[in-house]
Amino acid sequence: MKLKIIAVLALVVMIASPSAFAERNITVKGSDTLVVLGQRWAEEYMKQNPEVSIQVTGGGSGTGIAALINGTTDVANASRGIKGKEITKAKKNGYYPEEFKVAMDSLAVVLHKDNPIDSLSMKELMGIYTGRINNWKEVGGEDKPILRYCREANSGTYVFFNETVLKKQDYAADCQTVPGTSAVANAVSKDTAGIGYGGVAYFLTQSNTKVVAVSKTQETEAVSPVKSNGKVDYEAATSGKYPIARYLFMYTALKPKGEINEYLQWILSPDGQKIVEMVGYVPLTS
Repeated sequence: MKLKIIAVLALVVMIASPSAFAERNITVKGSDTLVVLGQRWAEEYMKQNPEVSIQVTGGGSGTGIAALINGTTDVANASRGIKGKEITKAKKNGYYPEEFKVAMDSLAVVLHKDNPIDSLSMKELMGIYTGRINNWKEVGGEDKPILRYCREANSGTYVFFNETVLKKQDYAADCQTVPGTSAVANAVSKDTAGIGYGGVAYFLTQSNTKVVAVSKTQETEAVSPVKSNGKVDYEAATSGKYPIARYLFMYTALKPKGEINEYLQWILSPDGQKIVEMVGYVPLTS
């Protein structure tokens, strides 16, 4: 009889433990753009709440949302909005994703510091990345072939750039994909004919790259996402003057409760938004 009671108690503990364990352990997966910011949020929150453990990993927005749909992460980071087909898949699995806008980001276009070009129009960017423009002299630069760097297809940044700049046209076949915005920065910093794009925060301290201004049309003024003092221009992003600004998101599979909800509310609080500013993104409070 004692053995039966012990067995039953052990079974109860095995069933109950995962939910109790999850209340104090949070997994966050997805956008590489959000990895550094996500890690800083996690570090600061855990300092203030030592009983909580938060694990943050990248892999791309698509990877994070897929993990959310499959029930293998508590929170998905995304640098693009969730797609309708992803919501449909989630619902089939019994999930109803909740969206949280957690910051804004100016998606920067970067060249090597020795490239004489300081601005490009949206039309020129479209031409470069679809393969219609293949030499820098076609946009006022030197007579050099353009070497294009882009993110992987599962990246939210890849999708956002494709939708906003390329108007859903195909990327040029020779566009070299690299894993993460830091890899874009590294590639362009070594390539005088290179061009890349990514969250502006990744390029603020890069000495061998420069962020170029972007104009909505050939006739309008080009606007930089970075001010002359090297800081992110909040007003350019929030006003829409800079044409490649976006929201950054966090998604939960269901309406968040407990520790996950408290963590998300802290991120949206003034304390959480201060970290957005420190890392180099645009806080919602701006």
